[in-house]
Amino acid sequence: MGARFALGRPGGKTMKDHTMQLTGHITADSLMSLEAYSKWRKVHKAEVMAHRKRRTVHLGEHITLNFESETTMRYQIQEMLRIEKIFEEEGIQSEIEAYAPLVPDGSNWKATMMIAYTDIPERQRELARLIGVEDRMFVEVEGHQRVYAIADEDLDRETAEKTSAVHFLRFEFTPAMRAAIRAGAAVKLGCDHTHYPAHVQVPAEALASLAGDLA
Repeated sequence: MGARFALGRPGGKTMKDHTMQLTGHITADSLMSLEAYSKWRKVHKAEVMAHRKRRTVHLGEHITLNFESETTMRYQIQEMLRIEKIFEEEGIQSEIEAYAPLVPDGSNWKATMMIAYTDIPERQRELARLIGVEDRMFVEVEGHQRVYAIADEDLDRETAEKTSAVHFLRFEFTPAMRAAIRAGAAVKLGCDHTHYPAHVQVPAEALASLAGDLA
């Protein structure tokens, strides 16, 4: 696809070429053209995957939290535009509206939570037993009270029969908690659902990255 298909906005502005710019606010103007992104991802995809891996925390055998960032969400949006070959403004804005809310905004961490069971009958059984599990996820900063997740703010992802295998969580911190995290306090991730009691210390590498999300 040639440069003439660079994504644009009214007034003659075009999306930035050749670099993924972190601006704190994802807009169409700050995304790359399809052509520029295709070139960029060949060089930088491994870096984004490493960034994502650093921010992934496993809780027990079946729950994983991917803590999102502007980098992971810009990558997700650009990937969707690339895969779907979206270059019209309405489609671009739709992808931004779907994923930009998952960028942390200085007082919180935001995460994609995934529940995984390889055996299908077991997965069906456990998703039925784990109704409400997303609301029992917590982060505990050393010396402070637990912060429970605010889950699925865009739409409800469970029914009366089962919970979803994917949830979106927000952990909101007080100024004192944020200061403690930035100062190096230990942080625990946990769940106190009756059928999935678990907790884990957030690894140092992940915590160093996550501390950067907090203003």
